[in-house]
Amino acid sequence: MNIETIRYYERLNLLGPTSRLPSGYRLYDRDSQRRLRFIKNAQTLGFTLHEIEELLDLRVSSKARCGYVQRKAEAKLKHVEDKVRDLQSLATALRRLIRTCRDGQPTDHCPILQSLEGEKARTVHASKRR
Repeated sequence: MNIETIRYYERLNLLGPTSRLPSGYRLYDRDSQRRLRFIKNAQTLGFTLHEIEELLDLRVSSKARCGYVQRKAEAKLKHVEDKVRDLQSLATALRRLIRTCRDGQPTDHCPILQSLEGEKARTVHASKRR
């Protein structure tokens, strides 16, 4: 992992203070290594650093319950599914534009370029999101 990334996590208090060698190098204990793995795995699942901070806090809270973590994961899943729907709508709009294009057509009559200049590209995508 990039050292600048680790320092950034330290500035955000996602990682606690570490011990240092006389040379100035930082030493990371097993807990810090677990936290780094946790952060990277959570990022892979789409959690933001703010959300990861909340999850890390829940991990050590004696009052936290798994159901709360489950609701956080369900909210993330809904966000991901909404994003997938938006991307599918975008792909449909792009396919529609691609079908209007003819290979030998001059670019001054290119339907894709004309669409990007006007309201059509925005409205095609926006109407699919409603």
